[in-house]
Amino acid sequence: MENQNNNNDVISTGNWFVTLLITAIPLIGIIMLFVWGFSDATNPNKKNWARAALIWVAIAIVINIFMFIGMVGMAGSMNGGY
Repeated sequence: MENQNNNNDVISTGNWFVTLLITAIPLIGIIMLFVWGFSDATNPNKKNWARAALIWVAIAIVINIFMFIGMVGMAGSMNGGY
């Protein structure tokens, strides 16, 4: 069975440039990572890259949550005076 939309073509440097530019835009970048990561029409290389980027975003969010909890805990443990 032949792939009709040539999904396996090499992604050009210009296409990667635009891809990275789009992902640098807050909120839109995250939305596009989901679109690219789970769309059947996306090149498999870009799909795998988007999924890996989403995993890194999830790791960063978890680390930030733990850091926030730690800072709130340290601030709460201070007695408010010197």
